[in-house]
Amino acid sequence: MNFEFAAPNQIIFGENAINKLGSIIAHMGKKVFIVTGSGNVSIDPLEELLKEASTHYEIFRIRKEPDIQTIKTGLAAAKSSRCDCVIGFGGGAVLDAGKAIAALMTNQGDLLQYLEVVGEGKKIVKRPVPMVAIPTTAGPGTEVTRNAVITSPEHQVKVSMRSLMMIPTVAIVDPALTYSMPPSVTASTGLDALTQVIEAYVSNKANPITDTFCKEGIRRGAQHLFNAYKNGQDKNARENMSLTSLFGGLALANSGLGAVHGFAGVIGGMYEAPHGEICACLLPYVMKHNVKMLSTSLGNTPMRDRFQEIARWLTGDARASIIDGVVWVENLAKTLNIPSLRTIGIREEDFPEIVQKAKVSSSMQKNPIILDDATLRAILAEAY
Repeated sequence: MNFEFAAPNQIIFGENAINKLGSIIAHMGKKVFIVTGSGNVSIDPLEELLKEASTHYEIFRIRKEPDIQTIKTGLAAAKSSRCDCVIGFGGGAVLDAGKAIAALMTNQGDLLQYLEVVGEGKKIVKRPVPMVAIPTTAGPGTEVTRNAVITSPEHQVKVSMRSLMMIPTVAIVDPALTYSMPPSVTASTGLDALTQVIEAYVSNKANPITDTFCKEGIRRGAQHLFNAYKNGQDKNARENMSLTSLFGGLALANSGLGAVHGFAGVIGGMYEAPHGEICACLLPYVMKHNVKMLSTSLGNTPMRDRFQEIARWLTGDARASIIDGVVWVENLAKTLNIPSLRTIGIREEDFPEIVQKAKVSSSMQKNPIILDDATLRAILAEAY
C-alpha cells in the first residue's frame, strides 16, 4: 500500500479561535490582502484583530463563485496594493479565490494555463504567498484542500488549479463564525460536507488516514446536521458540522471525491446554482447507482462493504442495509427542503452535454466504479 497525506502547516480549531489571528499574521507579511464575500458575514472582528496587531490590509470582495475574470481582477488589486500575504474569510468560493490569488502572486503566466481540463494544467513552481484560510460556513472544507475551483464561462464548467503548495499555510476553523448561516445555507453546505466524507470513503484512492476522517465525519454529520438546520445557535451541532467539513476537506485533498462532484462541477459551470444544493440533489442517486453497478461487478465486495458501513453510520442502526443508507440520505434531503435539479433550473435537454463533460472531470476519475453514459443519465433523471 502506497499513499501520501498533506495538510496545512497548522490547523486551529475551536470557538473564538479567530482571536489567534493577530499573532499568526504578524509573522507572515507586512500587508494583508483580505478576500471576502459580499457582506453577509461581517468582517468587523477580522479588521479589529488586524488593527490591534498593527497590520495593514486591503479588502477584495467577490459577489459570486469565482470565475477567471474575478481572479484576474483580484490578482491585479493584490499586486497594485503591494500585499505580501492573503487571508480568505468566507465560504468555500471565497477561500478558493484567495488560494488562486495567493498562488498567482508568485507564479507567472495566465490563469487559464494553470487550469485542469480546459487549460494546460501548468504546474505551480513557486510557493504562493502565505495564506490564512478562515471558513464562515461548514461545508466544502476548502481551508485544508490543495485546489481552487474556478468557473470558466467560456467553457461553461468549473475546474481546478491544483498543487500541494496551494494548501493554505494556516487554517483557522471557528464554529462561532457559522452561527449566522441561515437554514437554507446550513442545509446545502452541510449536505456538501456529508457528501464529501461519503465520497472520499468510497473513492478508489482512499487510504487508512482518510478513512479515519471519513468515518468520524459521516457519524458526526449524520447526527448533527438536522440540529444545526433547526437551531443555528446550537453550539454542539455547529461545532460538529465544522468538524465534519474539516474532516471532509482533509479527506478529499488526499483521496479525491466521486461522481457527485464530477457532476457538480459541470452543472455549477453551466448554471448559477449553489454547489451544495447540486450535491444534495445527486447524492442519494449516485449512491444507489454506484451500489447497483458494484453489485453486478465481480471482485468489488470490499467496496460494497464500505457502502454497508456508511449505511450503518448514517442511520445509527447496526443492522441497516445499503439501501437503508440511500433512503436515509434521500429523506434527509427532503427534510432539509433541498430542491430538485428541475427546481434549481437545470434543463433536461442539457443532460447529454452534462454527461459528456462530467465523464472527463477529475472527481469522476476517483469514483469507485466507472459509470456508463446510460447510468449517468439515469442519475440525472432521478434527481430531476
